[in-house]
Amino acid sequence: MRYQRWFSPWVLVVPALTWLLVFNLWPSINTVILSFTNARPIGGGTFVGLKNFEALLHDEQLRYALLNSVIYMVVCLPFLTIVPLALAVLVEKKLPGITFFRTAFYTPVVASAVVVALIWQWILDDRGLVNGMAEKLGVISGPLPFLSDQWLLLFSAISLTIWKGLGYYMIIYLAALGNVGRELHEAAAVDGASAFRRFTNITIPGVRGTMILIAILISVSALRVFSELFILSGGNGGPGGRDSSVVMLIQQYSQGFEGNLGYASALSIVLFFVTVVPMLALARLNRKAADA
Repeated sequence: MRYQRWFSPWVLVVPALTWLLVFNLWPSINTVILSFTNARPIGGGTFVGLKNFEALLHDEQLRYALLNSVIYMVVCLPFLTIVPLALAVLVEKKLPGITFFRTAFYTPVVASAVVVALIWQWILDDRGLVNGMAEKLGVISGPLPFLSDQWLLLFSAISLTIWKGLGYYMIIYLAALGNVGRELHEAAAVDGASAFRRFTNITIPGVRGTMILIAILISVSALRVFSELFILSGGNGGPGGRDSSVVMLIQQYSQGFEGNLGYASALSIVLFFVTVVPMLALARLNRKAADA
């Protein structure tokens, strides 16, 4: 009986632990090892030291990808932190037909990112819905190159990410708003506080922890963006590959029989550290706000 009691917990833990070691820990360790080699998908490789990381310093495509990722994060962060909160405050009210708006805002979240990106590609094409309607209304004389101009393509992808993410973060805020005491709003209303003052002085402080969490999620997602840019650019990263993301570069360098797994692994390590920096900064900001 004693042996059974000691052994029983391990029966439950070992499957999850094995999964963690095989599919999470070992790939991470292997990525670090490969980054110091010139490994190929077929044929293995040899140790090359820091040559892959030295090559990164002179990679123009990486500089464009990092710039795109930073712009992606800087634009998405305020929009997907503030707008979903405002939407959550609006749809939280018990009004006739409010369920319809909740469903409408959340519907893009349910749709596949690939399917949504393909629809946007069709809408933003030179002969797509947006250009077609704008030309018929006389707003433009020729089609706007949403999918072939470096900056228009980048901001089209950002718009797609924001549109698709609004409903997801709205639901998180709705859950957080349930913990903000209604008596505080009622007391402030009795004292003559406007709706805006109640929003800034009661609602926002009440969901501050959730806002930090959402900001971290947005930062990580923006820096690791792939589907939107890949599909809208047709898989080539836009004109001259200048609309690629770091994840797209990793995919490009690692694919095929002649792919450079060592260089792709070095890119993965760079992406890891680039992703960790805003996470640590936001976590530190949260601790400072909590201690204040």
